[in-house]
Amino acid sequence: MNKYIEIHPDIQKALDEKKPVVALESTIISHGMPYPENVAMALKVEQIIKAEGAMPATIAIIDGVIKVGLTEDEIKYLAQKKDVLKVSKRDFGYCVSQKKTGATTVSGTMLVANMAGIKVFATGGIGGVHRGAELSFDISRDLEELAELDVAVICAGAKSILDLGLTLEYLETKGVELIGYQTKELPAFYSRESGFDLEIKLDTPKEIADLMKAKWSLGIKGGMVIANPIPKAFSQDAKMMNEVITKALQEAKLEGIKGKDVTPFLLAKVKELTKGVSLEANLELVYNNARLAAQIAKSYNN
Repeated sequence: MNKYIEIHPDIQKALDEKKPVVALESTIISHGMPYPENVAMALKVEQIIKAEGAMPATIAIIDGVIKVGLTEDEIKYLAQKKDVLKVSKRDFGYCVSQKKTGATTVSGTMLVANMAGIKVFATGGIGGVHRGAELSFDISRDLEELAELDVAVICAGAKSILDLGLTLEYLETKGVELIGYQTKELPAFYSRESGFDLEIKLDTPKEIADLMKAKWSLGIKGGMVIANPIPKAFSQDAKMMNEVITKALQEAKLEGIKGKDVTPFLLAKVKELTKGVSLEANLELVYNNARLAAQIAKSYNN
């Protein structure tokens, strides 16, 4: 491997023995949730994956070293540190060369997972085309890495603060499969419904693993999105969430929030406006995705 990358021995052993490994991002720890909920969430996600018989690999940069698999102490360090960078493709060189600490976004995690040979990645929601992107050109790097890297991303759809219609169009243009897990409707992160239909519905982890094998065996490059709806008990009313998000977007515009600061601002504002309900929903959908990702990774490695 590269001198800048350190793979945890347990994860390297699992990879060498062709055992299932699930990559996990770290911006959800440093930027997505407050302390100490972020630590509890990160450790529980790892426990869920282990319980399903797979190996969790949380990815982050600690003092300039790209880590594939964090210790509990490293997770706690990342969760409390104040000046953690959000790292996607353009930020790796700077973060590593300056020996800084960075949390990998969905796209950054995909890059490292691909370098390490990890094929399955669980997250909350992917980035996409932002509302108003026809004026701002604000489109997440996640979509580019999905088009280029052979990694399957299990999520609860794209974050509902985005323009879901434009995100679907962009993924189609880039040739990225969007698979509904036991659903024909795109889930909208906090809600099971979005009003957008999906072309592909698969009902078992094995079917998804078979699609991964078929695509990559044909030499077709690129990842895929497995959209796994939030459990029914925690799904929020889509209309209500849209109203909350619209209000949060208006406040972001008034405060001049731009670039990488937009998503953390909106998620925090949505939590505030829903009186914390969105945080509980966020936690449950992450756990749900981790469970499915581990099952897919096991099927893929059989």
